[in-house]
Amino acid sequence: MIGIYLLLVIASVLLGGSFVVVKDATLVVSPINLAFIRFLFASPIMLTLLLVYKKPKRVAIRDLGWVALLGLTGVTLLYLLQYTGIYLTNASNASVLINTNVLFIAILSTIFLKEKISVKRALGIATAFFGVFIVTAGYSFSINGGGLFGSLLVVLSAFCWAVYSIVGKHLMRRYDDFTLNTYAFVLGTLFFLPFLDLNQMENLLLVDFSKVWFSIFYLSILCSAFGYTVWYYGLSKMDASKTAVFLNLIPLSAILFSVFFLHEVLTIQFIIGALLILSGVYITQKG
Repeated sequence: MIGIYLLLVIASVLLGGSFVVVKDATLVVSPINLAFIRFLFASPIMLTLLLVYKKPKRVAIRDLGWVALLGLTGVTLLYLLQYTGIYLTNASNASVLINTNVLFIAILSTIFLKEKISVKRALGIATAFFGVFIVTAGYSFSINGGGLFGSLLVVLSAFCWAVYSIVGKHLMRRYDDFTLNTYAFVLGTLFFLPFLDLNQMENLLLVDFSKVWFSIFYLSILCSAFGYTVWYYGLSKMDASKTAVFLNLIPLSAILFSVFFLHEVLTIQFIIGALLILSGVYITQKG
């Protein structure tokens, strides 16, 4: 069990570091192209793992639209919005705001899955959204409109993550997690194609690709392939509630990496807002 804990800690810290890696990489390559390249490399790896360790299950015709929606919301729109948001705002801000996905999941579960929201959970949602207001208000009252817009894009990406989770929960009655995520990776990669900056892609392959190779390796191999595999391995060995505790390490490690590597400054306003968001998310999960 200690080995599983260690793997989950490593995976969570790596995912936290991805915010810093993306922030640095988007100085060279556009957020959309970066997301596409990440999954262009990660998808074949996930397919290989699926073929080796599991028997791929054919998707029923009635579920094709739902699986396509998984790829669109859980890969294409999620990372298009998230990476653009990270480019425009701070990596530390993005790592905290993305946690609002838990709030959106709770709200959508009430609407579509008819799950009840307790008073405790409602309090958690309200607390976290007040934290979002605190974090983003600094941009609202400054000349940094890009930072505010970037923060809002990250929140929108969290909403996409919630839609992905609700649709996935519906499909998991018939398919396992790993299979669904692999199909989502492949379809999501294809859905990036209309948004790509093809001129930049060509230049990256000819000139600048060496500048972003580490970012691609980090995001596709360490985060997507290793991170997802470890996460599902942990879910197979532990209760989901215990595994979810390790998610709290992602924003913590992201903030530490942002300060150390990007020299981001944490304002009192950000710290208060971040604490409200993370506290609200915790209360919502426990509610």
